[in-house]
Amino acid sequence: MKVLLLGAGYATRLYPLTRDKPKPLLPVGGIPILERILDNALGIPAVDHVYIVTNRKFADHYQAWVDRLQAERPPRVPVEVIDDGTLTPETRLGAIGDMKYVMNAAKIKDDLLVIAGDNLLGFDLREFAAFFAKHGSCVCLKDMAGSDLISRYSVVTLDAARKIVEFEEKPPAPKTSLISIGVYLFHRKIHRLLDKYLKERGNPDAPGYYIQWLHRQTDLHGFVTTGDWYDIGDIDSYNEANEVYERREQKKPAPKKRRVAARKK
Repeated sequence: MKVLLLGAGYATRLYPLTRDKPKPLLPVGGIPILERILDNALGIPAVDHVYIVTNRKFADHYQAWVDRLQAERPPRVPVEVIDDGTLTPETRLGAIGDMKYVMNAAKIKDDLLVIAGDNLLGFDLREFAAFFAKHGSCVCLKDMAGSDLISRYSVVTLDAARKIVEFEEKPPAPKTSLISIGVYLFHRKIHRLLDKYLKERGNPDAPGYYIQWLHRQTDLHGFVTTGDWYDIGDIDSYNEANEVYERREQKKPAPKKRRVAARKK
């Protein structure tokens, strides 16, 4: 299984924080968002390679972060930065365009876990991988019952077998409270459908439009997480998440000192 972390956006809504720094590398509770995602994804035993797609503006930032990880605590699998060559928000490839770019550049033919790089995931991705092993290609969902923000997201309807039967991108009148949170696991057999989608001039930007099209072509299932989730979209959401995670980090017990056995003389 390969992992693709989407980090090619420009995050203009978070200026000035992201004017000279990519959003996924912003620290939350003292740790970059992307580092939290990576640690979570590497808990899945099947993962054997991680790709981070970025634009030309931030490619060096991501590479410096990867180099730091390699020096301080090397990941168990290769982590590779791929520059999509774009320089401005107007010329960006979009999330689906970047997904296709990386799949071509890296010749990916395996199952593919795709995660938006600004996602703070408060649940174990191994649960999502186990769901995938049972059901096949799937989308991670969150129940936002009671929230007035549902219509800002992709809204999903499931049947009794958790199969997606309806997927609406930002509907004005949501039919359910289940939303897609930007985490997808695609079986290798459906990669060919991405070409078909783009040839039909499907929207290459928001992943929701691709999923909306894809669930009509093949079976997709929805995994509903009960864990925390933060969508870092603007300054307010970033500050809220940062405050929550800082409190959590402060409550963590100090690491135990490693005992060193006395040498025999």
